[in-house]
Amino acid sequence: MGPIGFSWFLPLSLLLRCFSSRVLIIAGFSFYRLPSLLKMWRSSTPLTSLQLRRFLLRCFSSSSSSSSSSLVLSYCLRPTSYLDLYSLSSPQRHFTPPSFPLSRLFSSQPNDNTDDDLFQIAESLSFELLTDTDSEPLPIIQRLQRSFSHITPSPPLILQTLNISPDAGRSVLGFYKWLSSNPKFAHSDETLSFFVDYFGRRKDFKATHEVLVDGRDFAGAKTLESAVDRLVRAGRVTQVVSFFDRMEVDYGFRRDRESLTMVVSKLCENGFASHAEKMVKNVANEIFPNETICDLLIKGWCVDGKLDEAKRLAEEMYRGGFGIGTLAYNSILDCVCKLCRKKDPFRLESEAEKILVDMDVAGVPRNVETFNVLITNLCKIRKTEDAMKLFYRMGEWGCYPNETTFLVLTRSLYQAARVGEGDEMIDRMKSAGFGDALDKKAYYGFIKILCGIERIDHAMTVFAKMEDECKPGIKTYDLLMGKLCAHGRIDKANALSSEAVDRGVRVEPKSYKLDPRYVKKPTVAKKEKKRETFPEKMARKRSRLKKIRLSFVKKPKRRAI
Repeated sequence: MGPIGFSWFLPLSLLLRCFSSRVLIIAGFSFYRLPSLLKMWRSSTPLTSLQLRRFLLRCFSSSSSSSSSSLVLSYCLRPTSYLDLYSLSSPQRHFTPPSFPLSRLFSSQPNDNTDDDLFQIAESLSFELLTDTDSEPLPIIQRLQRSFSHITPSPPLILQTLNISPDAGRSVLGFYKWLSSNPKFAHSDETLSFFVDYFGRRKDFKATHEVLVDGRDFAGAKTLESAVDRLVRAGRVTQVVSFFDRMEVDYGFRRDRESLTMVVSKLCENGFASHAEKMVKNVANEIFPNETICDLLIKGWCVDGKLDEAKRLAEEMYRGGFGIGTLAYNSILDCVCKLCRKKDPFRLESEAEKILVDMDVAGVPRNVETFNVLITNLCKIRKTEDAMKLFYRMGEWGCYPNETTFLVLTRSLYQAARVGEGDEMIDRMKSAGFGDALDKKAYYGFIKILCGIERIDHAMTVFAKMEDECKPGIKTYDLLMGKLCAHGRIDKANALSSEAVDRGVRVEPKSYKLDPRYVKKPTVAKKEKKRETFPEKMARKRSRLKKIRLSFVKKPKRRAI
């Protein structure tokens, strides 16, 4: 008997009312396939009305292009199951399920966990951006409008979406245009800087140009800084100079001393002092440089390791009536210390003392950065004790340590195996009000140093402190598990792996090598020496005397053949 020759659809609201525990959505469905569909109706996850709407729209749009196309989505509403999307056995159409979980609500119902909801929406947007354009007939703007018209975009959502979509490419340009056309959202300087950063990371400066031209009405200091920073980090220094020359006409940015200072700072931080100095001299008639710009130029030469050029520029500043500030002296001091570390570490303290004397003569006060430079360079040549003495003398100049000082000294103390003093430095850092700087990255650095000097037990103690203050990441778990396995402590490594899974950290299982130094060698029982009997002793003596007598006998010469 042939199949019944008609198809039917149920409205979404009717489906939701009729099936409170289980829902079956059928598109282009013939009744003779019902038994096979009932076999497919197994474990799945609860979907909200918003998600059902999204898949129905996709189903309807695909079925309109071909009359023989069919699509079946069957799932049951169970709280602890996964999403299973089934396609019919039609040879003309295949439905590919998304690779991200859709078990959470998008925006229509209240939810206390806002961060998780934000991440789920960002994953959904990222999936659309990463979808291959050849497999989708609709452009990205229409797909986003169809699936996410109910969502009110926000800067955190945009930033999260861009961060988890590094391979989306030019689809992000469509995402930007969809946001611009969204009546619920208005671009700002902050959101524009997100897109400039994204395309700058991909070195797609043509797309950056399109974004800047389109958003010139609301572009500001953040966008300008992002654009310049990405050009400098990409090594396109000449484009930075030309960008500064035409940015007021092309993009609406203001050419003033503040923007010039920012551009010079970015160039000098990356060691392009020659281009920065040339640019400053070219615009001197329009924007006259101040002491801050001059100090930044000296810093740029020092970052590049050219101490002679830095001193030459300092002399020009003196002749021009400018004085060198603390920033310039700190840069020169750091450059001198780096050169001494490279050529002759024993001269570091004497050469640094000369710079400090010049600062005192010129009346330039020391600040915490001056001591950070000295302490950092002393720790790098393993003079931890001298660094600690300097740390205790900071108060004589009215300076107090900051988070950088504490972190550098803690790492150096751990490196010197002075783990007790390192723990005290961490406690002192917290009591000084810099506990916020003890983040995941800082603790990972401490644990890595302790594992490097084979203090695995103390590394686990620091890890316990880390768990109390922040959530460990994949790298921290992987480092500790590898070191525990190398020490032969497999049970502890497995317990750490289970803990990571319970915390939601996706630790990939891998094979770790056991360090040969920690391999348990089998104990060999020593053979006890048996006492010789008298006949055995006499036989041994006779054998020995016979060898001695024969040693005096002249051996016959061998005949040459």
